[in-house]
Amino acid sequence: MRATTLGGSAVEVTRLALGCAGIGNLYRPVTDEAAHATVDAAWDAGIRTFDTAPHYGLGLSERRLGAALRGRPRDMYTVSTKVGRILAPNGEDGHGDDLANGFAVPATRRRVWDFSADGVLRSLEASLERLGLDRVDIVLLHDPDDHAEQALREAYPALERLRAEGVVGAIGVGMNQSALPTRFLRETDVDVVLLAGRYTLLEQDGLAELLPEAAARGRSVVIGGVFNSGLLIGPRPGATYDYAPAPQPVLDRALRLLAVTERHGVPLRAAALRFPFGHPSVASVLTGARSAGEVRDTVEQSRRPLPDALWDDLRAEGLLAEGAPVPGAPSKEPS
Repeated sequence: MRATTLGGSAVEVTRLALGCAGIGNLYRPVTDEAAHATVDAAWDAGIRTFDTAPHYGLGLSERRLGAALRGRPRDMYTVSTKVGRILAPNGEDGHGDDLANGFAVPATRRRVWDFSADGVLRSLEASLERLGLDRVDIVLLHDPDDHAEQALREAYPALERLRAEGVVGAIGVGMNQSALPTRFLRETDVDVVLLAGRYTLLEQDGLAELLPEAAARGRSVVIGGVFNSGLLIGPRPGATYDYAPAPQPVLDRALRLLAVTERHGVPLRAAALRFPFGHPSVASVLTGARSAGEVRDTVEQSRRPLPDALWDDLRAEGLLAEGAPVPGAPSKEPS
């Protein structure tokens, strides 16, 4: 699978990347065997970029990813993890689950927001232990929405020092909004922004400022959430959007997208996977999976030929933002 480097770094990412929240028991349990098979399927398909975080299953995702990658040549894959949430012992009895935070795991730990320099170092050290690795390639500030100033003043400089020392290869920020990551692009020297859910076939907020800023500064963007929490896999009443039931206007828009793609004989998820690659700043599309079958379907849909007329009809229906670039040239296609 073709790869590209992030921003001004030497870190390579494959055009498709595996998001590992699913193997951290997002919403429902996944067995160790299924998690391992998911990573194996991604590897067999040529995916060499894997994204995880302490938040995902209270560390379970990191442990399972590390176990699945063990024994593979370290210079053949890229691992991204995140900082900003410290996993601390649960002061209660540890009974119950973490479903309130979206993960079907025992609540033996609790998350503590920490964007201090010391918090960055402690978080990364703990992540390396769970992963069983001596280094990670990319470290992202994870959802600093309510901690912007501390993240800019303390966490970011700590990451910058780690990059300068060669401890990590690339640094950035991962969020579900575009405004604050745009500020990071303007005020810091991040290599990459992971933008989840805000540059998709359903909505293109990231096109207003973030993507042009990344292009102007030679920085990379990784797009996550291309299915908008599942809505663009199967739009129907009760489908999720931003991890909650989709509001009716959002569902209606997704159904309009579905009607256009069906007219062209194209699965909606195939168009959703391919759309972000139209923008030159998009280095990779990150999709989650909890089974080998889901990985194989994602790769298959990403390679499906799409007619140019599909994008023309989506524009004619007012379903794409004005000026939104669409894939077409071979250099923009995942392979």
